[in-house]
Amino acid sequence: MDSQNFTCGAAPKEREENYGLRELESVNSNVNEQKVKSTFKFANCIKRKESAGWSSAILLLANQGLATLAFFGVAVNLVLFLTRVLGQDNASAANNVSKWTGTVYLCSLVGAFLSDSYWGRYMTCAIFQLIFVLGLVLLSLSSWLFLIKPEGCGDGKQICIPSSSIGSIIFYLSMYLVAFGYGGHQPTIATFGADQFDETNPKQKDSKAAFFCYFYFALNVGSLFSNTILVYYENTGEWILGFWVSTGSAVLALLAFLLGSRGYRYVKPCGNPLPRVAQVFVAAARKSNLALADGKDLHEMDGSESAIKGSRKILHSDEFQCLDKAAIVTAEDQCGPINPWRLCTVTQIEEAKCIIRMLPIWLCTIIYSVVFTQMASLFVEQGEVMNLNIGSFRLPAASMSAFDICSVLISTGIYRQILVPLAGKFSGNPKGLTELQRMGAGLIIGLLAMVAAGFTELERLKWVIPGKQNSSLSIFWQIPQYVLVGASEVFMYVGQLEFFNGQAPDGIKSFGSSLCMASISLGNYVSSMLVNMVMGITARGNSPGWIPEDLNDGHMDRFYFLIAALTAVDFVVYVFCAKWYKCINIEESQVETYKEGQTEEEVLSRL
Repeated sequence: MDSQNFTCGAAPKEREENYGLRELESVNSNVNEQKVKSTFKFANCIKRKESAGWSSAILLLANQGLATLAFFGVAVNLVLFLTRVLGQDNASAANNVSKWTGTVYLCSLVGAFLSDSYWGRYMTCAIFQLIFVLGLVLLSLSSWLFLIKPEGCGDGKQICIPSSSIGSIIFYLSMYLVAFGYGGHQPTIATFGADQFDETNPKQKDSKAAFFCYFYFALNVGSLFSNTILVYYENTGEWILGFWVSTGSAVLALLAFLLGSRGYRYVKPCGNPLPRVAQVFVAAARKSNLALADGKDLHEMDGSESAIKGSRKILHSDEFQCLDKAAIVTAEDQCGPINPWRLCTVTQIEEAKCIIRMLPIWLCTIIYSVVFTQMASLFVEQGEVMNLNIGSFRLPAASMSAFDICSVLISTGIYRQILVPLAGKFSGNPKGLTELQRMGAGLIIGLLAMVAAGFTELERLKWVIPGKQNSSLSIFWQIPQYVLVGASEVFMYVGQLEFFNGQAPDGIKSFGSSLCMASISLGNYVSSMLVNMVMGITARGNSPGWIPEDLNDGHMDRFYFLIAALTAVDFVVYVFCAKWYKCINIEESQVETYKEGQTEEEVLSRL
């Protein structure tokens, strides 16, 4: 990929480290007082705490690790719980897991909307974590009282008694409460962590970029325990113990989050973005017959404050010029108060443009999420019919995802310590690769993971034991596909977090982070759709289809190769979209932060 074409994340120009209040000292003594007041109003949207920075971010990383441990303590073995305890077939269980996981990450959009618009990041995180804990408590109770009957069933040997209707209802209610709580919490905690670093301080700006890497690192450290210890106990029928441990971890995560309440750096919500975006399109449609004006003549607020509460101004761009008509000032606009459905500011228009520009990139990440979701469904089902024995010990198939996690942890270290400095020497970019380049690399590595999974399945079928569903091929043949998926995550998902959070305007930062989760959501739904389509086409007449109940009669390898082919096509489209993309251009405010409690008069007295 040509680094000249993937411009986002390019090396920034050196800037002076004078920021905050010190910038006021260099302002001319005849500065307009009203301009300073408007700047103060913007800056006051950030409550700056002295203890913000890594001291607060570390608590949020601990929260992320513990919450992820709790979530994956339920999610990683869910496909086996559905087949062993609830008696579902392989295809149905895989589809239900995909739909549930999709719902988890789709809920991230709800959390992001509430965070950006009304509740703020802190309140949103707290409320959704409470819902998460409630869902886990109900799951543990329903499994204990209604589902795991007799005790110890669901270990692959002892069959569970069919659950009652009330038990199934409580189970599904609890599972979707878990989905709603964890999904709503995830993008907000990522953005809240980034808020702890002041972008006007060059050192903290670098720390903010590193935070997303450590955030994904913490996520995988938490899931490592779930994918090894908890998976083992659940696989042996100790489902109730596993669920209660997950519940306890979620409670600890909530306590760690609340512990830092007095030291966090808070950003106030910027209001509902939906009307703002709708106003741009309505105003542009009303003035569609007008000729385009020069960018300097378009409507914008005076001073440093933008029309969007708590948001910095965004400089005018040349893309989607038809929307610029919404900022053309007519004679009607000059009479009486401004009607936002007829006249919008440049910043408001650019916010809408940013969303439009990000959408193609986001859509291209959905196919990658189809690759990612196979670890929680078909990879586990494939492993279940391989040789799981290591001497007298029987390895849980779901615990193979530990290789994915270790791959993420090792790849993170290699990327930050080796690849970034090396790539930086050639590209001149201190980040090494830009976010767009990293996401493209993630697509390629994900494609290779599907090819590896397909060849593993071909080899497994050669070693099928006659008269049995199992193959004598060792489950450790799955290691390459898990390792490749893990390496691809470091490039794709960490790149996504940085890209969407960095390119989203101030008023929709959580929405930007939620796009990463939403792509995983749609990836799960697309995976479910592909399974249904493939089975509908291939399971005709006497043919069992590619993914039948007995995998030895099917061709799951062809399904893996199909995903690899779709990923290759997606990569070609992605390269085109990445070359077309233009980065957001934020106007640097004269005053970014104020110490908490400083009054406007004190600021003005400094002039």
